[in-house]
Amino acid sequence: MKELQVMKRKGGEQDEEEASRLKKKWVQLEKGTPDIRFAIEELSLAKPDDKRISTLAFLSVSSLLLQVIDKIGPTMAVLRRDVQSNIERLQQSYISNPSAYSDLVEILKKEADEGKARKGESCSRAIVWLTRSMDFSIAFVEGLENDPESSLEQLVEEAYKVALKPWHGWISSAAYKVAIKLVPDRETFVNLVLGHGQDRTTLKGDIQSLVSLLQPVLNEIHTVLESFRLNQLKSA
Repeated sequence: MKELQVMKRKGGEQDEEEASRLKKKWVQLEKGTPDIRFAIEELSLAKPDDKRISTLAFLSVSSLLLQVIDKIGPTMAVLRRDVQSNIERLQQSYISNPSAYSDLVEILKKEADEGKARKGESCSRAIVWLTRSMDFSIAFVEGLENDPESSLEQLVEEAYKVALKPWHGWISSAAYKVAIKLVPDRETFVNLVLGHGQDRTTLKGDIQSLVSLLQPVLNEIHTVLESFRLNQLKSA
């Protein structure tokens, strides 16, 4: 399934074929709510020595992130709105030309060359904030697994402090401070995540697999963002 690691090729027919495959893959993602297994599958296709970062895999995990935020509850509406808008911005670029936008690194390079990377509606900014939101999610789910005594409020607050607070201004920080106080209890959240037909052991294994695959990708993205001097961007 090489469609997730598309390289620019000479020859129009090959480009059209790859673009068609990528569009079909995106349709699969749009047809239903992406689950954790979908994200694991996309991430597992990346080669360890491949410096390309699949846009489709990144979008699939970002969409999965929305589910986690939804389960935390409506109090996380600020984060959800930011994640949703960033997904849509990156998604629109990807769908417009799947072959050209199949690699996050190429997107960042293109916008940097055009002087657009730091602008408010750039895909580069979307990548920065989606990456930080994934950092938040990893910190949160790892806390959920490794710290059974802490409340959900404590876990969300700690993940926020580590992954998002350093990049938020006082307005954003104040909004999150209020939201954190209204999250559900831990047991309610776990039951919501489990849904129907899942058990905790299976969910735990899936989360561990996802984190083990996602963390190296996030590390690589952070390195790339630093090379483009985008790692210090802040919000209001």
